[in-house]
Amino acid sequence: MKSSRILLVLAALAAGAGAAVAADETSLEISIKDHRFSPAELHAPADKPITIVVKNLDSTPEEFESKALKIEKVVAGSAEITVRVRPLKPGRYRFFGEYHEATAKGELVVE
Repeated sequence: MKSSRILLVLAALAAGAGAAVAADETSLEISIKDHRFSPAELHAPADKPITIVVKNLDSTPEEFESKALKIEKVVAGSAEITVRVRPLKPGRYRFFGEYHEATAKGELVVE
């Protein structure tokens, strides 16, 4: 009986810690249409984790890539992915679509 109470308390603390982390996270959304990112510039606060949802509105796949952010992930046509980014220092972090690099360009501005 006593051990089950301890487990319940630990589970409640773990759930609360997860909610605190999620509340501290910045959520951004970007779409790909006609092989271009919209918006092409995202803004996020420094030193906080970031989640970026990338929606591909085109029927063909694209690769969301950033060497600065160390991300390389394929987004199927008419699909979406979620990318988690570690807390960053202020700066500009370039990203692009590897399959259409001439048009699919953008930056994450961390302030």
